[in-house]
Amino acid sequence: MANLSITSVEFQKGFGRYREAALRQPVTITNHGRDSLVLMSADEFRRLKRRERRVMGLDDFTETDIAAIAASEAPAEAAAFDDERN
Repeated sequence: MANLSITSVEFQKGFGRYREAALRQPVTITNHGRDSLVLMSADEFRRLKRRERRVMGLDDFTETDIAAIAASEAPAEAAAFDDERN
């Protein structure tokens, strides 16, 4: 699902419409042509916050873990997410 992107002026004029849209997909609000905020449903926000708690720091990995990660290759279907790097 593509992310909806609108200007801050559009957001102010159509708050109700974009609030409803944000229940279905994230809405990026831009200011002077640059991404400024993302409006999303409370459920999606909570889902992301739960995932945040599962993040490990580099100190949590052993040398064996790091070597295994370095030697791994992403499956071909992971290329579908390449546009999310930026």
